Amino acid sequence: MRHVVSALVALVMVSLVGQVAHAGFPERGIKIVVPFPAGGSNDVVARLLGTKLQELWGQPVVIDNRAGGGGNIGADAVVRSPADGYTLLLTAPGPLAVNQSLYAQLPFNPAQDFTPVALIASVPIVLAVNPGVKATTVAELIALAKASPGKLNFGSSGLGSTNHLAGELLKARAGIDIVHVPYRGAAPAMNDLIAGQIPMMFDNMPAIRPQVQGGTIRAIAVAGAARSPLFPELPTMAEAGVANFEASSWFGLVAPAKMSPDVTKVLIDGVAKVLKDPDMVKRLADVGAEPGTLSGDAFAAFLRTESDKWGQVVKTAGAKVE
Repeated sequence: MRHVVSALVALVMVSLVGQVAHAGFPERGIKIVVPFPAGGSNDVVARLLGTKLQELWGQPVVIDNRAGGGGNIGADAVVRSPADGYTLLLTAPGPLAVNQSLYAQLPFNPAQDFTPVALIASVPIVLAVNPGVKATTVAELIALAKASPGKLNFGSSGLGSTNHLAGELLKARAGIDIVHVPYRGAAPAMNDLIAGQIPMMFDNMPAIRPQVQGGTIRAIAVAGAARSPLFPELPTMAEAGVANFEASSWFGLVAPAKMSPDVTKVLIDGVAKVLKDPDMVKRLADVGAEPGTLSGDAFAAFLRTESDKWGQVVKTAGAKVE
């Protein structure tokens, strides 16, 4: 009996120690890894979130851009980090919902090696062209591509990125031969679109909007199910004549697997509070993004659905990276 009591006391003490250890979280700075270069939409959203979390917790939040491998390098760095809540990953769909279908082998398992925290934001994808391209509509762009098979190319932020798969989907739906040019992130791809090195690309609204407003590129369609209030004059791809075409992007926050439920709750609650902050909502809206509403198990279910959806797109496109 004495041994049983001792064991129970020990169990209670361990539990209390764990609670005390997590009670002050975060007690130091947090690092948010962005697996793409600075300047892209993923980076923009991460910095907005980081600023607000820093204000909320009174601890520094540092953004660490680790680009390469379609987001796999940064994601793997987080997987290998301690599951203490101080190293997080904020990423577009690639590493969490696409790359397992695209790459022959990954150094991590997206379904098992992360603790889902929250969906941070969702953003529409826009099809844009360099102003020098002789196409002001999707129909004209398709006609241009059909007149010169294999001559037009499209840029993306990397293999398996949402804008890569949107381009592959356009190839399949419109029956055109255009060549994919992957970049190490959206920012360098956008720079080449502006310079005329590539004629077209799909990209997220946060990256597209300032360039369209500045007249350096021309937007011709929105890839979502509905028109964007930021560019109400732009038709959807379906309205532009490309049936069964819908692609949007999002940014999710995850941590290494097996993180303490207490720390996970602090992160979820903190993110939820930030995403309801009117200033944060406005700042996201200014770049064309909407705050997410999913966290924990609901976000995990969302990731499974997204993995299935994008897996089908990869299969249809026949895209593979060895």
